[in-house]
Amino acid sequence: MSDTTNKPLGQCPETTTAQTEKKRLGNKVALITGGAAGIGKATAERFAEEGARVVICDLNETAGQEVVKGLGPEARFYKVNVVSRQDVQAWIEDVYARYQRIDILVNNAGIVRDNQLVKVKDGALVKQMPESDFDAVIAVNLKGVFNCTQAVVPFMIEHGGGVILNASSVVALDGNFGQTNYVASKAGIIGMVKVWAREFGKYNIRVNALAPGFTSTDILRTMPEKVLQEIKAHTPLARLGEPKDIANAYLFLASDEASFITGSVLRVDGGYIAGT
Repeated sequence: MSDTTNKPLGQCPETTTAQTEKKRLGNKVALITGGAAGIGKATAERFAEEGARVVICDLNETAGQEVVKGLGPEARFYKVNVVSRQDVQAWIEDVYARYQRIDILVNNAGIVRDNQLVKVKDGALVKQMPESDFDAVIAVNLKGVFNCTQAVVPFMIEHGGGVILNASSVVALDGNFGQTNYVASKAGIIGMVKVWAREFGKYNIRVNALAPGFTSTDILRTMPEKVLQEIKAHTPLARLGEPKDIANAYLFLASDEASFITGSVLRVDGGYIAGT
């Protein structure tokens, strides 16, 4: 697909193409779920800076359309519910028909529904995690990754390879109070990554997971300031992560610089576990 309508005056398409190809993701097609905000948005922007043709999906159509305005003329937004296999399949097929290739998939979409499994006060049960909250988190965070990966792999095989990156979390490795559902979903992702690295390696498809620590996104900013200060105090780098910190790690794993890395989980947490 070629579009030169937004090229600066005096810059020929051939020069632009040559310059793009020299970048780390030059002309590769990258799909990012949950790309309308936070880490997904930062990853989309970082990939576009490095020459990728970026396609994001999200449920927030207004925010998603705004993001793609800054990602270049070949960027696209799709409204997709990753829990729906029908939605996902239609999205993947349309992207492949448009670009004739899919090089990178970042399974970033996720939700939280925090609650203690069981809360007891003075010997009496006062609260427990609703079954609906467990089901919702597993559906988006785990089944969504399953849906998107299963849909995209045949097209990567047809094209000769690709990279699949999955958003896990440090809590999948270390646990976290009040997050039975979230930890289960993120730990499940690590398990699937290990399986897929074995299954897809023969097709030149690399599969890895990223385990971000506490990162300054909209979700984290709703936490009490006292809690945020405690997190910083236990982090050797003495700060929260920024979305771009995580995006840079995704960029490395997506690039040819990581061509011999598959089946791995990369912690990006400022040393949090070392400080506890």
